[in-house]
Amino acid sequence: KIRHSHSNSSGKNYKKTSLQLGNMRTSAIIELVTLSCTAKYAAAFVVNGPSQSSGIFGTLPNRYVRRSSCASSSSRLHVMEKAIDKRTGISYLPEETIARMEKGGPIEKHKFKKDPTAAFDDVYSFAAAIRSGEMDWKDLEAGDLDFRLKWVGLLHRGKRTPGRFMMRMKIPNGIVNSDQMRFYAKSVEPYGPDIGVIDITTRQNIQMRGVALEDAPTIIDGLHALNQTSLQSALDNVRNVVGSPLAGIDDQEMVDTRDICEGINDLISLDPVTGTRGNPVWGNLPRKFNVAISGSRDDFAHTHINDIGLQPNVHATTGQMGFNVVLGGYISIKRAAESVDGNMWIPADRNSVYTFCEAIFRIFRDEGERKDRQKARLMWLVEKHGVEEFKAKVVAEVESYDRGLKIENHQPRPTDEFVRRNLLGVHPQPQEGLMRCGILIPCGRFSVAEARQVADLADKYSGGEIRLTVEQNIILPNVKETDVEALRAEPALNGDSRMKLSPGRIEGNLVSCTGAQFCGLALVETKQNAERVANKLEALVNVPRDIRMHWTGCPNSCGQAQAADIGIMGAPARREDPETGKKKAVPGCNIFVGGEIGETGHLSLVPAMKGIPLE
Repeated sequence: KIRHSHSNSSGKNYKKTSLQLGNMRTSAIIELVTLSCTAKYAAAFVVNGPSQSSGIFGTLPNRYVRRSSCASSSSRLHVMEKAIDKRTGISYLPEETIARMEKGGPIEKHKFKKDPTAAFDDVYSFAAAIRSGEMDWKDLEAGDLDFRLKWVGLLHRGKRTPGRFMMRMKIPNGIVNSDQMRFYAKSVEPYGPDIGVIDITTRQNIQMRGVALEDAPTIIDGLHALNQTSLQSALDNVRNVVGSPLAGIDDQEMVDTRDICEGINDLISLDPVTGTRGNPVWGNLPRKFNVAISGSRDDFAHTHINDIGLQPNVHATTGQMGFNVVLGGYISIKRAAESVDGNMWIPADRNSVYTFCEAIFRIFRDEGERKDRQKARLMWLVEKHGVEEFKAKVVAEVESYDRGLKIENHQPRPTDEFVRRNLLGVHPQPQEGLMRCGILIPCGRFSVAEARQVADLADKYSGGEIRLTVEQNIILPNVKETDVEALRAEPALNGDSRMKLSPGRIEGNLVSCTGAQFCGLALVETKQNAERVANKLEALVNVPRDIRMHWTGCPNSCGQAQAADIGIMGAPARREDPETGKKKAVPGCNIFVGGEIGETGHLSLVPAMKGIPLE
């Protein structure tokens, strides 16, 4: 019997509560005496029970259970004893999957050697040891430094900024508030203006740069206190759940995606046993997994390049609102694949989407490729079985849960013409007298000062709320129509400011990956070049419609060059040396043309030009 009250990650902080588990196999009694937020380490536990690995889960092999160590820290609440046993990710895998994992590729072997969910605890131990002088970041085992720390959202940028990390959040539906934005700024400010910056990603997410490992626990605890987490945001995890940036404020909305995105985020990252962030159930996937939930025909979530894409569609017979399902879309160094129609339709409610996604996560986790990582995405599993056989597996899995979800065949899509709308600029909401105001953040890059300016604007005009878009810009919702002119006149959006409320048709549609400034895979610097070129083109060229330019530093295409009107991808190039007359290697690119987004989304898979010198 469990008695406790809590909220999801978008709600208010957890309140003082009591949780008691009794009549367990080992008579373990765990009383949670103080819990002020979703943070695992912001809790004070009293544990009475056996010290071995039997715990509240019954008898399990040692490698399937780890004791969560909660050593006291001035950055956290008082911790009286050790926390409860928490199962490892590998403990949820079938033996057949574990056997394939043991024989798998290098990363699988790292995960087999030491379960990556250990990072939920290890990050605190590593940071404490570095602060005390007992160790340096260089002393970390390679498996921890380069792989397992990604389970807490820490990605070491060893080639460009050794010893510094990018920290990635989980922000379902891309909604943040002014307090969170100020926290990001405060967190990176100590690292200086060159590396202490904040980026909006192409998944409506936030990445903080320059983070030192010894500071990570303070940042993690601070995020949890603000109802956010960085846990399970990188490598072989379900990534940030993308939703409609206009959810709840759209006069053409078909589905409000906010609650559904929150539900999937909790499924992924909220441990159902302990009620804390970091969910080992989904802590050992074969590769990353992307989910996008669209709320209108605009498809602002880009469902065609996600593993699961949910596209709103009315049931032709019943008139019920639901989702047609597309599967397997992804872009990588070896392959770019548009999603395929899964011939499935589900109702557009939280339980249905939660159950459906859980079923596919389970199939992918247990049956996905563990040896060749280039074939370890969902598309390969769909192609292995064929769409109808894969659908049958999903239906059977869903039925085994007995939650009332009935999966139907996909429903006819609209055939009338629809033009995707613009997210930038000022537009009316269905709520009388309120406007949504989309603001350009060039290439998604914030300085500390710019992040604080945005927070101030949000407090002043939008009740503190900020929406992130996959185009790496922001929306201030619920701005009073009478305040729009004052917003337009704000110094933060005028003069020498990079941020604009009414940008040009080229500069306002710019997307860029991290580039060579921080990423060791990038062949070229992207963000600075992208912004410079866009500004120059705005001065030189008049265009009759928006032109989407995407820059990406390498064939991994984090900047989604194949989805752009004009996609620029870092690549080898040669140019004649005017002094010697010989050709030499220079920074270069391949150029893609003609990608599409929206309900007719389409990837441009073959470069129109190759080996073009970046200059």
